[in-house]
Parts: sequence; structure tokens; C-alpha cells
Amino acid sequence: MEKSISWQFDSYMQEKFQMEEVDIKEYSPLTLAYIGDSIYDLIIKTLVVNEGNKPVQKLHKETSSYVQASAQSKMMRTMQEHLTEEEHAVYKRGRNAKSVSPAKNQSITDYRRATGFEALLGYLYLKKDFGRILDLVKIGLESLK
Repeated sequence: MEKSISWQFDSYMQEKFQMEEVDIKEYSPLTLAYIGDSIYDLIIKTLVVNEGNKPVQKLHKETSSYVQASAQSKMMRTMQEHLTEEEHAVYKRGRNAKSVSPAKNQSITDYRRATGFEALLGYLYLKKDFGRILDLVKIGLESLK
């Protein structure tokens, strides 16, 4: 059922906006990280809001603790042992990409690992492997407890 809902949304979005199929292997790792950041942010915000109605500042504070580079870096360290070869290659491409924006209040190692994490999520999203995204994020979040 999960796949059919995800596929229905994706198909509906493609139809509604007349989107063309793309070859995700042509995207740069930073482009993958760009969309992956949004996907991860949406997952975390959904989980935080699901805990109940709260003032927006409180929601933002809880969300921030999960989306900062140091948290993503820690999650990625745990997730690495669960990656396929293909996923690990995408992660490494993202991690090794040279970003034009410097890390803000984060170590360069955490920032790069987080970029690889976001690139991986972006790749899986564009590949329409929504279940795999959630599986990996769940593994990563459990490492933060």
C-alpha cells in the first residue's frame, strides 16, 4: 500500500506539472543534496508535528536538533553499514563534493558527511525509493537516542 500511495502522488505530480523523466545519474551530488535536504527536513518536521500541537518556536527548536550537520553526520556513521554499494557510491560522491558555502558552526567533516547524507536521500527520492529513504532515516534517528 505504501508504494501505491507514493507512486500515485509521484505520477499525479508528473502529470499535473507535465514533468519529464530524468536520468538521476546526470545530476551533480550537490543538486542531489539540495533536494535531499528538503526531503529530510519534511520527514523530520512531520515527525515533530506528529508529537502534538506546540508553539512554532518549540517546533523549530526540536527540528533544528535533527537537521543540523552534526546530527546528520552521526546518523550517517550508523547508516553506512546498511548501505548497498550503489548507495555508498552516491554518499561518497556527495561527501566529496566541493561546496561553495562554508560550514556554519559545524566541523568540515560533519558538514561533508551531512552533504553526502543529503545527496543519498536526494538520489533515493528521485529514484522513487521512498521506503528505502524512511528505512535509512529510521536507522539513523535511532542512533541519536
